[in-house]
Amino acid sequence: MCGRFAITLPNDAMAQLFSARPANALPTVPNFNVCPTNQVHVVRGGDSGRRLDALRWGFLPHWYKTQTAGPLLINARAETLAEKPAFRDACRSRRCLIAATGFYEWTKTDEGTRLPWYIHRRDRAPIAFAGIWQDWGVDENRQGTCAIVTTAANENLGTIHHRMPLILEPEHWSLWLGEAGKGAARLMQPGAEDVLTFHRVDPVVNSNRASGPDLITPLHE
Repeated sequence: MCGRFAITLPNDAMAQLFSARPANALPTVPNFNVCPTNQVHVVRGGDSGRRLDALRWGFLPHWYKTQTAGPLLINARAETLAEKPAFRDACRSRRCLIAATGFYEWTKTDEGTRLPWYIHRRDRAPIAFAGIWQDWGVDENRQGTCAIVTTAANENLGTIHHRMPLILEPEHWSLWLGEAGKGAARLMQPGAEDVLTFHRVDPVVNSNRASGPDLITPLHE
């Protein structure tokens, strides 16, 4: 799964990277502790080209009467994405990319202490999570929402957690966004073993109020 991540790329650089037209109001960067329900950077395709928008991280199905009417859907499992009533329509026609620099995962000691890890690409390039989106609400309450698609972890990341975000390489962005026709389903599998690396970080990140670049600094015990 993915429950917290970091984004440090400037907004104009993000727009250039994804060849997307940026919205007027985008989340502030850098943010080393992006949490569920925060606004996140999302790339969506369309007839007029790609847009870089701000969407709420936490997918809201259309039948939710309020934002808390059901579970907080920050992740969507690739294996059941096309079947779950909450996600199946978005899986077909509302796929997106969610920009990140890295993400966090936790292991536990025998005593139950949560130990955080920061995970990023070995080449230090930005990450594009596969995502899905949904507009929710009406009139002045209408807002865009999204979830990160996850898969079973590959062997490398499986030493930390059994799930991982679905990470898309640049050559696959067009297919996921629906710009290159059908066939996005074949992308929904764990990434190559050598793409990601990880290191322990300070447990201060266990708090969703923590901030600053020290959150991703390797912990030397």
